[in-house]
Amino acid sequence: MEFASGSDWCYHAQDVCGHSCTGPEVWGAVSRHCSGRYQSPINIVTKRVLPDGRLTPFYFTGYQKTFHGRLINNGHTVHLDLPSSLRIRGGNLAGPYKALQAHLHWGKDGEPGSEHTIDGEQFSMEMHVVHIKEEYDTVSQALKDPTGVAVLGFFFQEADFPNPKFDPLIRALKYVPRSSNSTTLRAVSLEMFTPPQTLMAKYYRYHGSLTTPSCAEAVIWSVFENPIPLSRKQLAAFSQLQFSNGKQMVRTYRPVQPLNGRQVYYSRGHVGAVSTLLLILSVIVPSALSLYITG
Repeated sequence: MEFASGSDWCYHAQDVCGHSCTGPEVWGAVSRHCSGRYQSPINIVTKRVLPDGRLTPFYFTGYQKTFHGRLINNGHTVHLDLPSSLRIRGGNLAGPYKALQAHLHWGKDGEPGSEHTIDGEQFSMEMHVVHIKEEYDTVSQALKDPTGVAVLGFFFQEADFPNPKFDPLIRALKYVPRSSNSTTLRAVSLEMFTPPQTLMAKYYRYHGSLTTPSCAEAVIWSVFENPIPLSRKQLAAFSQLQFSNGKQMVRTYRPVQPLNGRQVYYSRGHVGAVSTLLLILSVIVPSALSLYITG
């Protein structure tokens, strides 16, 4: 997740042609939090996650409403400012959280580039929709609270056909090729850039950190299982942007971090699917046995 700015840290892909920078292995020199025990992203091992019935579906307020949002190349990624009127609640969060911004992490020309991985699999891209607790006015305030920030993480997967909902964002990238460039996305909604709500019941939950300096460990992560489809051409469009040093903006992800004893949970959406299967089997199996015995 992207909050910090400036040239004091970078991704590996920026360290080219003799230009030195502080890469992910030594981000602890930029901020001590980056050497903490509860860092993000992580590799989610599905065999080790635990079901949690408290992880109910989210309720989204304002996600369907259109707005004009500022799209910015900040030298590390591209992010979209969001209206604070957008809210999420539910999902066992400690009250409502208001939206702040959304940004993305990607590979190179459509190659894998997500931050989180599932059973070691890295997806094509990952979007983070960042929220802070409703009572806070700034990110700085929220980061002092261990549960002050709630981030929704969405994977992207390469598809054979383009996703027209992302056309406004893809077209806008040509206006923000360099660091500090910005443009306005008009009449878009967050609902355009997220899966249908029927596909958002299944998610993983754990406590972690920002994925860039300061790496503050104040983030409640909800990483959704169902990926969003984008074509190879759409994915590759993000690689046309430039880092703050003018190099191609590619591989904008932090390597996965040790779990260090943390437990990852999954939502009731998963449990519901299992319960449905068990219900079906409870009907089918006895019926089949009855037919076998009486036949």
